[in-house]
Amino acid sequence: MVLIADSGSTKTDWALVGFSEVTVIQTQGINPVYQSREMIFRILHDELLPQLSNIEVKNVRFYGSGVRPDREPFVESVIRDIFPSASDIEAHSDMLGAARALCGRNEGISCILGTGANSCLYDGCSIVGNTPAMGYILGDEGSGAWIGKRFLHDLYKGILPKGVLLEFESETGFTLSDIINKVYREPMANRFLASLTRFVHCHRQEDTVKRLLIDGFRDFLNFNISPYQRRDLPVSFVGSIAHYFDSELREAADETGFTIGVIEKSPLNGMIKFEKDNLYET
Repeated sequence: MVLIADSGSTKTDWALVGFSEVTVIQTQGINPVYQSREMIFRILHDELLPQLSNIEVKNVRFYGSGVRPDREPFVESVIRDIFPSASDIEAHSDMLGAARALCGRNEGISCILGTGANSCLYDGCSIVGNTPAMGYILGDEGSGAWIGKRFLHDLYKGILPKGVLLEFESETGFTLSDIINKVYREPMANRFLASLTRFVHCHRQEDTVKRLLIDGFRDFLNFNISPYQRRDLPVSFVGSIAHYFDSELREAADETGFTIGVIEKSPLNGMIKFEKDNLYET
């Protein structure tokens, strides 16, 4: 049995994979940047183990946000405390998980477009190139946080139609003062900005809103994907933003000359396929 984790800061999706069956369960999120060893252990012990029904886990593949190379041994050691008889435990970044899910063992360019944005050049085994995303203040073009930030800018600078502004304040109850407070004085501004993409999605047929989206995805491709200098490779995406704004993403790719590979909302099914292929090979 292989236990696979697709972990973010909010939730972790786990898949227990055998030759003939897959069981999917969920716990709260795990991020080694913000959580202590004790906190991660408690999540695994109190939330994960009871759902496994005493199944003996021999292999663990943990992919998560915040699992930088220097944090991989830390995460692996906590998992080892939970599964002391496991023979093989690996912890990797969510970016490698996305690459394996989207490309399998094939060379390609893999991207994450969710609340944040990231990308990598993948050789079919490991990440061989990565353009720094730099976060939603300095970068993250095309991400949910970037879209929310750009939407508010255009909304209150008068670039978007007045009717969109009136609808936004009516539907959300937000005023400009509320927005300033949420962005500059409350924590998790990136999540607040990304939450505005629900409204943006409902109004994406408005020409100026659609153009905003295409421009963001075009900038993502130009600033993050062009540096790989591999226009011969397909560019594949995982994440809610890529999934729900796929038509605008494809238009941006057409404008910039990139070829879209696959677009998936979640990487978990691709991760399961990757590990199943390994099971059959062994």
